[in-house]
Amino acid sequence: MDPEDPPDGEPSTPSAAAGDSADDGPIGGDDSTDATDPGADDPDADDPDADDPFVYGAVDDADDDGGADVGDGIVADDPPETGSGLVSVAGRSWPGAGAGTLRYVLVVTALALAVRLVGLGTRVFHWDEGRVGYWILRYHETGSFSYRPIIHGPFLPIVNDYLFAVVPASDFAARLPVALVGGLLPLAALLFRARLRDEEVVALSLLLAASPLVVYYSRFMRSDVLVAVFATFALGFAVLAIDTGRLGALVAAGASLGLAFTAKENALLYLACFAGAGVLLLDHCLVRATAGGRSVRGVLFGDAPRTVAARLRRHGRSLPAGAGVVAAHLALGVLAFFAVVVFFYAPRPDLWQALGTPGAWPGLVESATVEPAEQFYDTWASGDHQSHDYLPYLYDLLETIAYGSPVVLAFAVVGAFVDRYAGRRGFRGLVAFATYWGVASLVGYPIATDIRAPWAAVHVVVPLAIPAAVGIGFVYRALGRAADQADAVSVALAGLLLLAAATGTVAANAAYVDSTDESNGEVLQWAQPGNDLKASLADVETVARHNEGTDVLFYGTTEPSNSDNVLFYVRDESSALEPPPGGPAWHSRLPLPWYLERYGATVNSTPPDMEAARAMADAPPVVIAYAWDRGELAPHLDGYRVREHPFKLWGENVVVFVDESALREAEAAQRG
Repeated sequence: MDPEDPPDGEPSTPSAAAGDSADDGPIGGDDSTDATDPGADDPDADDPDADDPFVYGAVDDADDDGGADVGDGIVADDPPETGSGLVSVAGRSWPGAGAGTLRYVLVVTALALAVRLVGLGTRVFHWDEGRVGYWILRYHETGSFSYRPIIHGPFLPIVNDYLFAVVPASDFAARLPVALVGGLLPLAALLFRARLRDEEVVALSLLLAASPLVVYYSRFMRSDVLVAVFATFALGFAVLAIDTGRLGALVAAGASLGLAFTAKENALLYLACFAGAGVLLLDHCLVRATAGGRSVRGVLFGDAPRTVAARLRRHGRSLPAGAGVVAAHLALGVLAFFAVVVFFYAPRPDLWQALGTPGAWPGLVESATVEPAEQFYDTWASGDHQSHDYLPYLYDLLETIAYGSPVVLAFAVVGAFVDRYAGRRGFRGLVAFATYWGVASLVGYPIATDIRAPWAAVHVVVPLAIPAAVGIGFVYRALGRAADQADAVSVALAGLLLLAAATGTVAANAAYVDSTDESNGEVLQWAQPGNDLKASLADVETVARHNEGTDVLFYGTTEPSNSDNVLFYVRDESSALEPPPGGPAWHSRLPLPWYLERYGATVNSTPPDMEAARAMADAPPVVIAYAWDRGELAPHLDGYRVREHPFKLWGENVVVFVDESALREAEAAQRG
C-alpha cells in the first residue's frame, strides 16, 4: 500500500404490448389478461405469445418423450404477461413491450439525466472526490498516468482528462461522466423486457432513475455507480442475446463488462454474484424438472444439450455452422472486453508511444493486464483491509438502504414474494436471479468493504430494483382490478401505497441531493465538508490568481485527543506533484488540494511544533487551520477575515483566514 494512504485511502468515521393507441393505459400497451381474471398475476396464465420460440426461447423440436425444452426454464425465462406481438427495433424483432413502453422509458431516462445534471456542481467536493480529482489534474498537467489501486480504476482519470481538454475543470465537469452514465441506467430496463411485463419494465426504469441513493451517488465523482451501471448493462446485453438471438449484443456485453472493470475492481464481485445466482437458478430448473418426473441426469445430459443444439442451429445451416457463428461472436465479446481494459489500464504516455512500435505491444498488454492484477492483489486482496467485525458493517449497510432507498427495499420484498408464490411455477428466472444477486451483495459487501461507506449500498439497490419493479407492477395491477370492480377500499389502499412510494422518493431526493448535513449521515459519508466552505474558496481563488509568492499557508497541528496524529503539515510541498505525496499529513487537507491546484495556488505549511507567533510572522494572504487553533492564531492575523466551516459531517471544523486588503486588491485587479 502506498505510504500516502490510510486504509482504503478513505477517512473512516471517528466512532407491451404493441398497442399504442390514444386510449392506452398509463403504462402503455394492453394487459394480456382480463383485469378480473383471478390468474392475472400467474406467469403461466394464457399468453398470446406463449408458444412463440423467439419470445420465450422454446425450441421447435421438443422431444416426444417428455424432455425439457427452453420453455421449461433450462435457459429461457417463464413467459411474462405482455401485450401481443413483437416490436421491430433496429430492423430486428424484439420481444416484449410495445412502443408505448419504449417511449415511457425514454422519457424516464431524460428525466433521470435532468435530475442528475441540474445543480451538479452545487455540493462542495467530498474528501474522496478531492483526492481522485487532484490526481486527475496532475495527470492532465503532466500527461503521466499509471494505475494505482488505492484510487480504484482508471476510467475517471482517463475520461476526465479528455473532458478537461474541452471544458475547464470544475466540480460540475468532474462529476459529469458519472452523472451521464448514471442517468442512462434506466435504459437497462429495456434489455430485460422479454422477461418482464410492460408495467414492470417502466417501474424498473423509474426505480433506477429516482432511487435517492442512486441519484445521490450519480452526482458524486466516485466509481460505484459506474461499475453498477456497466455491470448491469453487461448482464442485460447477455440476456438480450439469449432472448432475441441478436449475437451482436454479446460484443456489447463484453465491452460493458470491460468498462465495469475499468471503473472499479469490485466488478469481480459482480461476476461472483452472477455466477452464484446462476447456480441457484439452475437448481430451480432441476427442482422443477424432477418435480415433473424427469431425472437430473436426463435434464443435464439430455434435455439441456438438445436445447443448446436447437439454439445453435438457428444461427447456421447446421449445428457446426451455428456453433461457429456463436463462437465467433463470443470471441468478439472477449476481444471487446480486453480492448477496453488495455486501453484504460495501459500507462500513459506508454500507450501512445507503443502505437507506432509493434514490438512494444506485448509489454504494453502485460502492463495493462498482468501488472494491474498483481497491484490489485497486493493492495486489496492480500492486505488487512477486511479485518473488521461483520455485524456493525452489515447494520450500517441495512441502515443506509432503509434511509436511502426504502421504496426499493420494501417493494423488493413484495415482488420476490409475489413472483415466488403467486404463480404455479414459482420464480421467473430473471426475478430469482436478481433477488439472489441483491441478497448476495447485501451479505457480501460488509465483508468486502474496508470502511463503513454508504456508497456500497448502491451495489445492493441496483439488483433489488428488479424484484421491486415486480412488486410495484403487482400493486399497479391490483389497483386496476379494484377500479374495474368498483372496490373503493382496495383502490384507496393500492393508490395510497403507490402515492406514498412516489412522495417518499421525491422527498428523500430533495433532502439528500446536495446535502452536507449531519442529519443525513445514513446516506452521506462522514468526510463530507459543508457547502458554506465554497464562499471561502471563492475568496481564496480570487487572491491566488493575483498574488505573488506563497498564497496559502496550512497551519500544521495535531489532533487534541491524539498528539501522534499530525494534520495539515507536509515536509516537502513539491512531493505532492507526483503520487504518492510526501507526508506526514497531505491527505488531511482533502478536498482542498483539488481546489488549490485548479486555482494555481502556491502552498506551504508549518510544522505542528512551531509557535503561532513565529508561524504567522510573515503570513501569506490565506491561512487555513483547524478550528481548535483559531484562538491561538487570531491575535497574529490582524486585518484578516475569518470564517469557520464544517470539514466533516461532524467532529472537525476548519477556519479560513483571508487578508482583506489582499482580497480587495485582487478583486480590483479582476475587475479591471
